Order: sequence, then C-alpha cells, then structure tokens
Amino acid sequence: MTGKTRDGKGGFGRVSRRNFVAGASALGVGVGLTPFLNRRAQASTEVKVLNWQGYGTDEKWALEAFKKATGLDVVHEYYNSESEMITKLQTNPGAYDVIVTNSAWNGRATEQGVIQPIDTAQVSNFADLNPSFRDSPLLNVDGKTYGVAWVWGITAVAYSTDVYKDVPTSIEALWDAKNAKRVSVRDDAIEAVSFAAIATGQDMNHPTDLAKVKEKLLALKPNLAMLWTSEDDWNKQFQAKAFDLSVYWSGSALRSKTNFKLPVGYVVPDEGAVGWFDGLAIGKDAPNAEGAHKFINYMIEPTYYVEWATKVGAPASANPKAMAALPDSDPSKAFYSDEAAIKRLQFMAPLSDQERQDFSDLWAEVKTEYAK
Repeated sequence: MTGKTRDGKGGFGRVSRRNFVAGASALGVGVGLTPFLNRRAQASTEVKVLNWQGYGTDEKWALEAFKKATGLDVVHEYYNSESEMITKLQTNPGAYDVIVTNSAWNGRATEQGVIQPIDTAQVSNFADLNPSFRDSPLLNVDGKTYGVAWVWGITAVAYSTDVYKDVPTSIEALWDAKNAKRVSVRDDAIEAVSFAAIATGQDMNHPTDLAKVKEKLLALKPNLAMLWTSEDDWNKQFQAKAFDLSVYWSGSALRSKTNFKLPVGYVVPDEGAVGWFDGLAIGKDAPNAEGAHKFINYMIEPTYYVEWATKVGAPASANPKAMAALPDSDPSKAFYSDEAAIKRLQFMAPLSDQERQDFSDLWAEVKTEYAK
C-alpha cells in the first residue's frame, strides 16, 4: 500500500484532471464524475481516522504538529464500541484511512476484509516496537501486518482516594457489603463477563462455567450505583460522587487524575485484571493510504507519546523508546513498570461468534435483574 489511486496502478495520475473531465464530458458523463474527482482531490490532503472520541488521535496539539510536518489535515469519525466500528467499516467501504482497533477485534476486521495489509517499510518507527506486541498473531496473518501495535493498558479497579485510605487490593471489594450502592461497572458484556470470570477463578476469555459468572454478576446488584458508558460519563459521575469504586481503564484513570484533577487511585487486584493492547489499522481501499502510513508512524513515535502522556495521560506505549523518554516523575512510567502486577493480567483474546452471543445474552439477563 503506497497511497496509489484506488485501481492500484496509479491510472488517474497519468491524466490531468482537466483533460480527464473534458474527455469524460464528451461521452456525456463528466457531470457525474466531477464530484468523484473532487472527493479524490480532498482525500489526498487529509487523513480520515475512526476511533473512540478523546483517545489520543484527536488531540488538537498533535494534529497541528502533524499538519505542520506533513501538510495533511486529520478528520475524525467516532465509534462507541468495537462492534459499531466493524459496522461502520462494513457499511462505509473506502471511507476511512486509519482505524484504531483492539487487538482482539483486529482479526475479525481482517477476516471480513474491511482492513488491508500495512506496508511496514513506510513506518520507520515500526522496528522499535516491543516484539511481543509488534509480532503478535492478533495483528499479523500469513506474513502480512494488519495492525501496528500502538498502546497497551489494563482494565482494573479505580477508587476514590478521598474515601479509601487503604488500597482495595482484592477484587472482592466490588462485592463487599461495605460498598453498597458505591460501585460502578461499564455497560459492556465482554468486560462484565471477564471481570466476573476472574473473580470466580476462571479464564476470562473462555470461562467454562457461565452459570457461576452470572451468579457473581447478580450478586453485585446491592452494591451497584450505576453503569457507566464512556470516559466522559465516568468522569462526570465520579466527580459528582455517584460512586467511589469502579472497573475502569488504566489510561483513562491517569487522565482523570492528571487532566481533571480527580482523586483517583488505581490498582490491579490480587486475583488479576484485564490486559489489552490496541493497534492502528488501514481501511480497505483507504482514500489516502500514503497519508495513513505517515499518521501511524507519527502515532508511535516517542515525541508524540511523551506529550500525550504528560499533558493528558495515556496507556503505555508499545514503543519502549517512548516509555524510556518519559520523565521519571510521570506516573505512567512507574505504573506500567510494575512487573508483579503485569504478571497478574489476563490478556484479551479473540472470541468466537457463539461466545460473544453467549456473553451478550448473559449480560442482558443480568441487566434485566438489575433494573428490577
């Protein structure tokens, strides 16, 4: 993928736009082609990114620096779940250049043909990435790279340091009767099942006893204050003291503390927590594949990451050089260097369609009981 025109041969590049339209007009089709060509011209000056809102790629200062270096504008479209991301890619083929994909979903996007192989030779920082993430089979298929490892993080337990003077080190704190109506979890089937599986001593990706998982989730009802849906929702509700203890994302917790000055502590429970990593993919028939490679390379370079981490708060970079460049005082550097905590993680893995459906059905049943 070298940023060629969509026919893959650079065909339109051999004919001037004026001559092409003039020739087409003689055939009576010029009017219909003009908007198409305008879109192509626009595509060459911008990179369209599909991502969660507020997740690194849309920081204003970063986009300004990228435009200064490349002349390219970056525009965004957002999704609120990985399944929505897949739907957008399926229903809008050829619309997106760069897509942020969770590694556990990258394979699904690859199988469905909505992302395309990446020319890693165009990504100069690629060789610097941690091989454990860079070479993961979750991002690479049949010798081709379908995702460039970007950041990794943890879904564990966030708590109010104003309320908890002692760190709640056990996952059972979520179920402790002392925390009645003070707990929040995300409204997400896979995340809910994963945590309940960990709490019941099971493989979080492929639990063998879903009845036990359901029982554990139902037992959370007396402690549940609310279900959160987004980082913005979490920050607002935490600030309003709607809850004090929550399952939450590590990078978001650091942003809540750094950016919003909220009294947030974060811990990986003794029983374990969820590990994950995200990649940067290129959409099938991307309108600006050349620009996409440039943006991906920018996203994994140390200079960008250090600014993101120190200004806003970020998950850990998959680039060790970026982590090493962080100031020693940065909380990310210490947190993501805790080898004992990292060993307690279970990393997200691909799920079958049946497993996804089973988790979704279970969570729907649990939420029905929560609503009573």
